[in-house]
Amino acid sequence: MNRQHVHLSADVETAKNVATRHSGKYIILEIDTESMLKENCKFYLSENKVWLTDFVPSKFIKF
Repeated sequence: MNRQHVHLSADVETAKNVATRHSGKYIILEIDTESMLKENCKFYLSENKVWLTDFVPSKFIKF
């Protein structure tokens, strides 16, 4: 893929809507963005209001 950032949604419903535009199958991961911020991970808000980050370390993925 040509993506250069991880794309994040603010809620599950938005994530589902975005995912279904690209394919019928999807997996939604919950990310602990508060902890990422505390560790100075950078987030960016794109022009189309999508949150982006360069990388999500596995310790911030909630299972």
